Amino acid sequence: MKNIITEGDLGIVIGEAESGSDCLSSILAVHPDIVLIDLLMPELDGIEVIEQLRIKGFQGQFIMISQIVNKEMVGEAYEKGVEFFIHKPINRIEVRSILKRITDQIQLKNSLRVIKESLDHSESAKTRQQSVKEIVLSILNDMGIIGESGSDDIILMIEILIYESDGVIQLPPLKSLYESMAAKTGNHNMSGKAIEQRIRRTILTAVNNLAAMGAIDYTNPVFEYYAPRYFDFQVVRDQMISIQEGQNESKKVKVNIKKFLQALYHDTIEKYNDK
Repeated sequence: MKNIITEGDLGIVIGEAESGSDCLSSILAVHPDIVLIDLLMPELDGIEVIEQLRIKGFQGQFIMISQIVNKEMVGEAYEKGVEFFIHKPINRIEVRSILKRITDQIQLKNSLRVIKESLDHSESAKTRQQSVKEIVLSILNDMGIIGESGSDDIILMIEILIYESDGVIQLPPLKSLYESMAAKTGNHNMSGKAIEQRIRRTILTAVNNLAAMGAIDYTNPVFEYYAPRYFDFQVVRDQMISIQEGQNESKKVKVNIKKFLQALYHDTIEKYNDK
């Protein structure tokens, strides 16, 4: 695990411990952003360690490592604040995917904090306008694709649909949306093909992230909601099988851009209108 983190430039390992009781003081002393913790450890198990750290005010994120698959244990761990599970034997692709996702969550929280502080000092009309971006960011974060090259394109597209399309129900042709994006940014030379490629790669990353999540725990509420609603579920299922079989490279799959954007638009406008 340490080699995967170090070689993949996924973060800095700042401490290790042999038992549950040994790790408490060191975690509270250095306050890491993420704690990777085994379920079964001497003296205190992973869930007991998490309970004690939360009681003492630790605010970091937890990823649990376990070779045990038990719905009751998984449910209890989520209740105690575990963000994700990594199953033994360790899979390099799974570790990279999960660490990237949880890092994106941390970055999103920081971004949302900055946005909230900005909104608190802006007039109410502007607050309303900013909320669409915040909603889309939250949804993209659930799928682990904040920071992907096409995420900004997706946000801009949803803003155009909600602010300037007068409550459309069905999305217009993608080509016209790409043209609207070019006009909005003032870059009339912006290539529709380049936009589509960025969005396609971003959606493919979401497929792979959800497949990794479903391969670990198909009862995860994020997986259960997004996998069938935003994607052709068989595509996600094929990727899950690929991960479960330990294949090092994900299969090349086709993604339905319009289905993804349609679902995202409906979810966003529903939350926007509820504000």
